[in-house]
Amino acid sequence: MSATLEHLSFRNGACELHAVASGPPDGPVVVLLHGFPEFWYSWHLQIAPLAAAGFRVIVPDQRGYNTSSKPRGAACYALSELTSDVLAMAHQLGQERILLAGHDWGAAVAWSVALLHPQRVAKLAILNVPHPSVMRRYLKTNRRQLRRSWYMFFFQLPWLPEAAFSACDFRLGVRSLVDSSRPNTFSAKDLAQYRAAWAEPGALTAMINWYRAAFRYHSKFPDPTVHVPTRILWGERDAFLLSDMAHESLRYCDTAELYTFANASHWLQHEEPGRVSELLIDFFRK
Repeated sequence: MSATLEHLSFRNGACELHAVASGPPDGPVVVLLHGFPEFWYSWHLQIAPLAAAGFRVIVPDQRGYNTSSKPRGAACYALSELTSDVLAMAHQLGQERILLAGHDWGAAVAWSVALLHPQRVAKLAILNVPHPSVMRRYLKTNRRQLRRSWYMFFFQLPWLPEAAFSACDFRLGVRSLVDSSRPNTFSAKDLAQYRAAWAEPGALTAMINWYRAAFRYHSKFPDPTVHVPTRILWGERDAFLLSDMAHESLRYCDTAELYTFANASHWLQHEEPGRVSELLIDFFRK
């Protein structure tokens, strides 16, 4: 299945966000947020099915990624700024409420939008990132999760993470995808797309600044409970995040359901594209 892709531009202050779009202009709006180290292409296998199901699909390059703006300084990548980008897109689309899905860092942003602005989210779909309160607690108390999150601490260093990631034609970046996924999940064509995005001027520093900002600028959620209907999808062979956190996250939601994939990794929408698309369509149609 293929989709006709449109290229859109959104603005949030001085930050310009590139996005691809597909589906009927008058369809319910679904916003899909990618994580690290991807860009809109993270969702390329879900765009056509969602569009064919009648949704207006909007998939941005989040700030710092690919061809979107790359403001300087870690403060520009605090969750409050990332959340404001989603609200700006919804406003420019003329949408009071959107259907929102996120993977990895995109899921962290999606959680934050739902927690801080529940009136703007009709439904929330999360892939392989726990509720922020669960993540914070596990990083403080669980040694297994701390070991899996070693790279977050490495990313706090200046310049060295960028140098390591980009060396030898982005060998470390490629390995971060290939070594943690099922065999043949990422094709040579896919990896060429990622290399091109990582090679955009300023992209690596901007991407890694998301992690630097997370350590320096802590978001506060007055009410930690998610009051938006939520569906969590989780690949249980995640090399970076413990599956226990998926189950723990249900306790922080008024209405939530969890679908686990025993043989899938962190890169769930790449490995199980058909089932992920089905679960998103089913949830967003209800």
